[in-house]
Amino acid sequence: MAKERSYKAQKVIDRMGKKLNRQIVGSLVACVHCGNCTDSCHYVLANPGDPTYAPAYKADKIRSIFKRHFDWTGRLFPWWVHAKSLYTDEDLEELKDTVFGKCTNCRRCTINCPMGVDLATFNRMARGLLVSVGVMPEGVSVVSKDQWEIGNQMGVLKEDYIDTLEWLTEEMQMEDPKSPGIPIDSMEADVVYSINPREVKYDPRTISDAAIIFNAAGEKWTMPAEDWDMTNFGLFSGDDDLGGGVARRLFEKVVAIKGKKLVISECGHGYRSTRCEGPNWAKQDVSFPMESSVITMLEYIKSGKIKVDKSKNPGKFTFHDSCNNARSCGLTEEPRELLRLVCDDFQEMYPNRAENFCCTGGGGAMSMSEYTPRRLKSGKVKADQLKATGAEIVVTSCHNCVDGLTDLIKHYKLDMKVTQLVNLVANALVIEKPVEVPVEEVAAPVEVTPTEVEALVLKGYKILVADDEPDFVTFVSTVLEDNGAEVVKAYDGNQALEMARKEKPDLMTLDITMPGKSGIEVFEILRSDDELASIPVCIMTGKPELRQLIYERAVKPPEGYVDKPIDEDSIVLNIRKILELDKGKVK
Repeated sequence: MAKERSYKAQKVIDRMGKKLNRQIVGSLVACVHCGNCTDSCHYVLANPGDPTYAPAYKADKIRSIFKRHFDWTGRLFPWWVHAKSLYTDEDLEELKDTVFGKCTNCRRCTINCPMGVDLATFNRMARGLLVSVGVMPEGVSVVSKDQWEIGNQMGVLKEDYIDTLEWLTEEMQMEDPKSPGIPIDSMEADVVYSINPREVKYDPRTISDAAIIFNAAGEKWTMPAEDWDMTNFGLFSGDDDLGGGVARRLFEKVVAIKGKKLVISECGHGYRSTRCEGPNWAKQDVSFPMESSVITMLEYIKSGKIKVDKSKNPGKFTFHDSCNNARSCGLTEEPRELLRLVCDDFQEMYPNRAENFCCTGGGGAMSMSEYTPRRLKSGKVKADQLKATGAEIVVTSCHNCVDGLTDLIKHYKLDMKVTQLVNLVANALVIEKPVEVPVEEVAAPVEVTPTEVEALVLKGYKILVADDEPDFVTFVSTVLEDNGAEVVKAYDGNQALEMARKEKPDLMTLDITMPGKSGIEVFEILRSDDELASIPVCIMTGKPELRQLIYERAVKPPEGYVDKPIDEDSIVLNIRKILELDKGKVK
């Protein structure tokens, strides 16, 4: 009697047949199980004795389905070639854990395979098959939805994006009244600059640094008012339709404003998905050149358009190669050449370039909070690599890597900081100003330097930050720690409650939409539990439309409520108010 197969399992099998191509089939049939790939994987090295992390094992989970349904050997002799099928939704969940939770699609195993098996390519296919039937980590679902519906993967609204650019322009013009700031939607610009939404939401200094460099070079440039996101979650989710839609928006925007060249800010997957994969997904020819901002900045220095002074960047630096830049796009030498032009002390980490280990944040892993403990444990390999350099600062040309490396540095307590080339180039700029006729100076008001107590206003307070966006947790935690607080982190509702009971924080920030128990459920449980009810709660959410749901609860309302995006000053101001620090309360 034939075994009954679930609707979703059947759809995955049917769709696999439509996704097979020469590259994927070649990799599925070429593996000889020699084991050369095993030691190339950071998951294997950090989890000795667990064969389920081995690239060949992970590949066989997908290969067995292919053999059972699409290869003649598996149809005739399934027991001989270990061919297996999918039957239940539980089988799909098991496959999800492998293709999303045990691989970052970094392709390090691929370059160490003598047969050229490209696990990342058919692992991405398997992700896409699961996504097509709704089986995926919740973070992948949320990010993909935002990119489809709002136009960028972090759900940044157009008005917030424009406000940020205008605010940055105001800041630049306060420093230099003659600064042109950041042009928006200028027609026929020589350069159209596209960015990662993380820059708007968490790190706008990278945008202003890039603007300073473009303006210093005398570039005729602009940023799009919309369709500006050069990242593409289709690369991570395996959803070619999403990949094509996102790429098409950006390409069509450049054409609409008659831009002559697209420059892509420092982001490994953004560079790969826009320049290398995007035209294929979008099924269109691109009429303008595309390049990484690394190449643009290097050309500015070498051509004399800008001058730099490397002594402005003291310290010992090392460089981390993004997997997508180095292994998938061959961008290895230009960042090093640029780095040597803007700093004196550069120390390679080993291995490097295409052999470098993943930061653990690749493949969309930063959005998959359920795999965070596994990701951090597997990052021991990268942490050891960083520590061995003896460097004070690790430089990378990828925003995913910034977050991945920052997590590892904190988790493994490394004495290092992370930065990007755009920050170093802007810092090293030599701006030649015209000689000014001296005028009688008016004594400037004396600035009062904050005392140590004021600077560390949150010292002695323990704050629990609960949010399913790792980027946001990192941002808020950094702000709070810089102000003296001890920070505890949680990435889903269940973990938030667990940490609240265990750590007894003085305050808790809480997102509304999280995996596991939602923020609303967590809030009700906190208020209803005698042990936890006294913990002040500050809601920080990107879903202002859900505000009413919090205040409709039959419990005491939260002590604070803030809509995202939120800046550093707002975070500190709200926390101070809730803790009543402005009323002279002393911890």
